[in-house]
Amino acid sequence: MKKILIRGLHKGLNVTWTLSKVIFPITLIVSLLQHTPVLPFFIEKITPLMSYIGLPGEASVPLVLGFSLNLYAGIAAIITFEFTVKQVFMLAVMLSFAHNLLVESTIAVRVGIKWPIVVIIRLSLAFFSAIIIHHFVPFGDTLAKYSLSTVGQNDITGILNIITYALRAALASVWGLMIIVVPLMVVMQLFRDLGWLDMLTEWLSPFTRLLGIRSNATLTLVAGLTMGLAFGAGVMVEAIKDDKVEKKDMYLSFIFLVSCHAVVEDTLIFVPLGIPVWPLFVIRLLTAIILTRIVSIIWTHVEKRQTI
Repeated sequence: MKKILIRGLHKGLNVTWTLSKVIFPITLIVSLLQHTPVLPFFIEKITPLMSYIGLPGEASVPLVLGFSLNLYAGIAAIITFEFTVKQVFMLAVMLSFAHNLLVESTIAVRVGIKWPIVVIIRLSLAFFSAIIIHHFVPFGDTLAKYSLSTVGQNDITGILNIITYALRAALASVWGLMIIVVPLMVVMQLFRDLGWLDMLTEWLSPFTRLLGIRSNATLTLVAGLTMGLAFGAGVMVEAIKDDKVEKKDMYLSFIFLVSCHAVVEDTLIFVPLGIPVWPLFVIRLLTAIILTRIVSIIWTHVEKRQTI
């Protein structure tokens, strides 16, 4: 058990170091740009478009960074602005559905999925969910309180003070990341080394059949659910090859996972943003189930018609 905990701790620190190389410079750059004419100019131009989904222009910054890079880049940008709890929740939902599109779409190609399908589904889910939350989910106007960074930015003047503020904000964001990621990696290591991941595979077999996916694709789903599309790519590719997963099951598995992958980790990392994470978890899971089931029914219907 001690060795497992040490491996988990080591992996957690490695992941923190890897991700901090993204979150530190992003937080630093955005914090600095806030005190220059560049970011305000960009925000002013994009504000009319963002208003259609109920978000201020500043929200475009974390969305662009999260869509193109990863969740941590998006979170790094979020904590540099003042948003309401509802706005942060909307951003969290959007980024949960569509993040790291460049890398994860490339992974889809490796597995045999056409990348435009992945990108279109994820972006559609992101913007559709934002519109629904904006119009139908009551939240109020309470400002979100972030635990990732406690550095104030009001009335900061002078180049030295601005640089100091940006560095403190970036370091605080890395610390907040570490206290979330390290324990999470320890738990994930326990699941793997104690064989609980294999047990989870067996338990999920009935669930995959409910989705219309054959049981030989269960390992692919487990890998994606627990490790995500990026971290679980190797396992997923090998599982598809070794278990002889058919084209239909491969596509259905990926449709499910683009909506809901690394579901525990990707949900918990939003805790420091001061938003309710259970609704975020439920939204992703239900969306994935419903979307996959609908596609499965349509696919089966088309196959039957082709055999007639």
